[in-house]
Amino acid sequence: MIKSPQAVAPPDAGERVAKVIARSGLCSRREAETLIAQGRVEIDGETLSGPAINLRPGQRLTVDGELLPALEPVRLFRYHKPRGVLVAACDLRGRPTIYDRLPLGLPRLMPVGRLDYNSEGLLLLTNDGSMKRRLELPATGWRRRYRVRVHGRPQTEALEGLAGGVVIEEVAYGPIEAKLDEQRGANAWLTFSLREGKNREIRKVCEHLGLAVNRLIRLAYGPFQLGGLARDEVEEVPAKVIGEQLGDGSGPKRRKPESARPKKAAPRAAESQIAEPKTPQRAGGKAGRSAKDKALVKRTGPKPTPSKATSAKAIPAKQTPAKPTSPKPARARQGPQPGPRNSPERRGPDRGKTAGSGRHANRRG
Repeated sequence: MIKSPQAVAPPDAGERVAKVIARSGLCSRREAETLIAQGRVEIDGETLSGPAINLRPGQRLTVDGELLPALEPVRLFRYHKPRGVLVAACDLRGRPTIYDRLPLGLPRLMPVGRLDYNSEGLLLLTNDGSMKRRLELPATGWRRRYRVRVHGRPQTEALEGLAGGVVIEEVAYGPIEAKLDEQRGANAWLTFSLREGKNREIRKVCEHLGLAVNRLIRLAYGPFQLGGLARDEVEEVPAKVIGEQLGDGSGPKRRKPESARPKKAAPRAAESQIAEPKTPQRAGGKAGRSAKDKALVKRTGPKPTPSKATSAKAIPAKQTPAKPTSPKPARARQGPQPGPRNSPERRGPDRGKTAGSGRHANRRG
């Protein structure tokens, strides 16, 4: 018989047996401790004497001689809890519980936080105890938002004073964001937003302000919203959403403030001074010139580009002498030729040709 946890493993190794049994979905953690006390749980064939024992990797755990069912993946559900339902496994007074109303076919689920018997709205359910504790801790920084109807006339100054926290009957409550939405006769609708969610916190704070709560609806728990869920309706949160919100194990991802973000380094002054100016580019990508520069080049010719080896004094461009053009000899006018009037000799060499023929047909003037 295993008598002490030291004989199994050091305190920081493995996982408590009752927790492993509860995660398998066989029963709750308290019920697992009862099974251990009854001597129905064994590790490698040895009966456990107490629940304070860790299970190390590779060890064989059995309950009533049978291995535990395979561990299920972590699952999370949204449930619209109605009024008049208790968030508990059972009730000695016979009041209905959420487990009496949940549909069949679901795994063994645990509530994340609680809602009062007369409260309604969003309730998260999970099959993993580690996720349950993680989501319940105020360290996650998740806001719980409520829609509250009170009897009375709340004062804006009193609601704004809750932003710094309040102490009621020696119990300190953290910062609460409260605002008045509308006043309907003797009743008023308020919106509360808080991060802790202590037992009956909103009801006690409203009572401290002289207001009586007659309806309380939870609208959101962190990134998860009640949305359009009908009463008693259950909807599973996709695994992708769970991974995005809980993949790092630290709750919601917070955006860094502007002061904490790294700023882009400005270019150094020396580099900006020695950088050569870029030539303006045309739409096609090649360097272009303005109309004024083109006209100047047309009149004076292109500017020579000095090479790196030359001095600062510009070298004049080599001028190519223009070739002399000899004037064309003037064509002598032919006079009248002897012979008959219509003979070729009288008409001359070009007058006998038809229009459009000859090498001077296209000349004008």
